[in-house]
Amino acid sequence: MDNCCENKAGELAQLRASQSKVLYIAFAINAVMFVVEFCAGLMASSTALLGDSLDMFGDASVYALTLFVLDKSRRARAGASLFKGGFMLLFGVVVVADAIRKLMVQELPVAEWMSAVGALALVANGICFWLLYRHRADDLNMRSTWLCSRNDLFANSSVIIAAGLVALTNSLWPDIIVGLAIAVLFLLSAWQVIRESLVEWRGERSDASTTVNTTSATEAATAGSHCCSSSQSSCTSKSDKS
Repeated sequence: MDNCCENKAGELAQLRASQSKVLYIAFAINAVMFVVEFCAGLMASSTALLGDSLDMFGDASVYALTLFVLDKSRRARAGASLFKGGFMLLFGVVVVADAIRKLMVQELPVAEWMSAVGALALVANGICFWLLYRHRADDLNMRSTWLCSRNDLFANSSVIIAAGLVALTNSLWPDIIVGLAIAVLFLLSAWQVIRESLVEWRGERSDASTTVNTTSATEAATAGSHCCSSSQSSCTSKSDKS
């Protein structure tokens, strides 16, 4: 039994070390891409690139948070996943607001910058997706992180397609439609992550409550058995005296 427990502890330590290495790499990639996309967005006056750079910044924050709770309890990981779901929800709302703003001011982005930097972001997020793929079923925390990376691939591909359509049509509508599609994807994923996180959070509370109740019942049963033993001893003593 002891050897079995030691083996399990060793396997868990190896898993956490592997997850940590992947998350550090993904964090570095997203932090660098945030700077690249933000500067490119300012130079090209592209709201799409600025928005995608904020997404990179958000992902870097998510990876940092995931690293922070990697060795914490299941409930702590559920709380981190819930926070990430809330961030994804917020980002979806921001994209919708940006699409409405573009439609009102009629701002046309620079298609060449959109396609070039969008392609670079796609390569960067593809590396992150590949690194996180084999860890997607480890736990809820890693799954929600992988979902963020998957969403980024769709977002980057959509930005490249929109850039091509903007160049061909000289119209805002491709950018607006793609922006709203990305928002819907993020909102749906956010709802999924939040729902699963709440289930995990409540499950941990229920497990804790069950553990407390079981412990109390065990203590009561033990006390009862001691009492019965004492009573039996007392009865035996009285019988001997008779």
